[in-house]
Amino acid sequence: MTGRGGAKLSLFVKGGVCALLILIAFALDRLFPPDLSRLDDLSVTVTDSKDTPLRAFTNAAGAWRFPATPDAVAPRFTDLLIAYEDRRFHAHPGIDPLAVLRAAGQNLAAGRVVSGASTLTMQVVRLLEPRPRTLGSKLIEAARAVQLETRFSKSAILGMYLTLAPYGGNVEGIRAAARTLFGKEPAELSTAEAALLVALPQSPTRLRPDRAAERARAARDKVLDRAVEQGVLTPRAAQEAKADLVPDRRIPMPVLAAHLADRLKARHPGRPVLPTTLDGRLQEAVEGLARRTLPDLHERAGLAVLVVENRSRSVLAYLGAPDYFDERREGGVDMVRAVRSPGSALKPFIYGLGFDDGLIHPLTQIADVSTRFGDYAPRNFDRDFTGELTVRDALQRSLNVPAVLVLDKVGPMRFADALRRAGTRLVLPAGAAMPGLPVALGGASTSLWDMATLYTALARDGQAAPLRVTREAEDGPPTPTAALLSPASARQVLDILEGAPPPPGAVQAAEVRRAAPLALKTGTSYGFRDAWAFGVTGRFTVGVWVGRPDGTPSPGRFGRNTAAPLLLRVFDLLPEEPAPGPRVAQAAPDLLRRVAASAAAGAPETDRLRLVFPTESMVVEAGAANGAPSPLTLSASGGQRPLSWLVDGRRVAVSSIRRDAAWQPEGPGFVRVTVVDADGRSDSAVIEVR
Repeated sequence: MTGRGGAKLSLFVKGGVCALLILIAFALDRLFPPDLSRLDDLSVTVTDSKDTPLRAFTNAAGAWRFPATPDAVAPRFTDLLIAYEDRRFHAHPGIDPLAVLRAAGQNLAAGRVVSGASTLTMQVVRLLEPRPRTLGSKLIEAARAVQLETRFSKSAILGMYLTLAPYGGNVEGIRAAARTLFGKEPAELSTAEAALLVALPQSPTRLRPDRAAERARAARDKVLDRAVEQGVLTPRAAQEAKADLVPDRRIPMPVLAAHLADRLKARHPGRPVLPTTLDGRLQEAVEGLARRTLPDLHERAGLAVLVVENRSRSVLAYLGAPDYFDERREGGVDMVRAVRSPGSALKPFIYGLGFDDGLIHPLTQIADVSTRFGDYAPRNFDRDFTGELTVRDALQRSLNVPAVLVLDKVGPMRFADALRRAGTRLVLPAGAAMPGLPVALGGASTSLWDMATLYTALARDGQAAPLRVTREAEDGPPTPTAALLSPASARQVLDILEGAPPPPGAVQAAEVRRAAPLALKTGTSYGFRDAWAFGVTGRFTVGVWVGRPDGTPSPGRFGRNTAAPLLLRVFDLLPEEPAPGPRVAQAAPDLLRRVAASAAAGAPETDRLRLVFPTESMVVEAGAANGAPSPLTLSASGGQRPLSWLVDGRRVAVSSIRRDAAWQPEGPGFVRVTVVDADGRSDSAVIEVR
């Protein structure tokens, strides 16, 4: 074989060997990919509307570890890190031959290991797959480093380091370190702070500044000196950075809106960041206010606060308990979602439905007198009666008999169904199959969350929709709403509650620091177990609950003297609002100048108005032979004519001479049929049309 032929064969063999080696490397890379599972084991962070952390949770390994990228870190940190750890990071393929030669020479000269040659990429490999510090491990790390470099960009590899670098104890990654040492995000680091965080991973336990401040300071200054040597910092900048103190303690991770954070974490497993609608500053202020309120309460009492922005239904503050970790006050129980008796806090919606049904008007005269509704005889909070007064006055003073009287005419079933359609769940007492008249005074239970949903609807022209605590729905389809009340009735209720007297000894916030009026309603459950207050302005709704989570009574603690003062202080934390336009009060129509109790509630039997057909719970057939609905004859006895006939609050007929009328059902379903006479008396029945 000629020399030229031999050379060609030699090149061919070498090329084949290279190709084989490349193929083997490719196969090994696919068969043994790098283990990135540690990057998936991250802490969960719940953030506010501006992405500021509210609460964080340790990961499955019990460490604080948050995802980080070079974009979210101050550039000075990256510059210092590369200058100190791996100045040829952007040039080498995972291993740095020059660093290997330098380290070998230094180690041979010293007769022991005094210098390493680990690149940042090799350090990432060690963080991803920890191994004993042996020569064999070093060779594997070098191979893995090259593997990482072929798979990922330099920015991605740097992000892995920023996420996993150890900082002592259970703190891992630059974001956790920046939070626990400086209370800030890495993008806000000063030069001195960045230098300290570059130094600490070298020996995270020995250099922990909260345990060895002097050693940590010396390590930081060494990083600054190296940066000067490599031209990253000027001597003056390094000297100024050395003058900064080293932190001597760790800052705890935030624990704001703890109950909501628990709920969101359980609902969205595997998601490292859970953004909410909360206002972090307001949440912190509300929690501080709650803690300052505790000394005025029983040693086992708690409280809950909810603040909602009405237009978007976004929850701005969510406090389930003043201290999440206080076992004596059962701080772990989320009282925003706990089911409790609302006392009188449901009364505004009873009156609102009465307005919608055409049964009453704010200026209708109503009697607050001793009245029996079958076996039920409600009494007022002060055990006294007022006599005849307007509906407006009755609601503002939260009198019990008038509210029960209106509910008797609206119907407990219709009332409960209206709340259900608005998204509110009423929990009836054990053994009760259907809601009854005691619902008006707290005879069924619900939650602060559901109550705030109802009060928010008042500011939204009676339209109820679920409250929002996450930002996911912002770009999604519109949330369906339910008409709890008509716009006119919602405005009438708000107008009445805006005139409610402030709690004793308190000056109403609306009168002092805001032009917008505040609609205020309180409630107290039976036995002083729950104290409630709700406030509505044009922009905000605030709900407050105070009581003992275990349901034990708190004698002398009721809505007006306990929950309402706290509610007013919460409103003091909110921005001022402009005054609304003028409102014009309208006189009650002649038909609704007075409303009286039905015979069942103790009214005289003579000439009493009574719905003869249909009667309560009746099932009527309205289908004709051809399948189309046929008219029904509505019939009444007694009462002063003309008689007005309403179906689900909508007037369908007026009888001036007769005491009956024809009504054409629109289709199958449950409806409430009501007859109202000229004196404002009424009788109703809920029926099923088939």
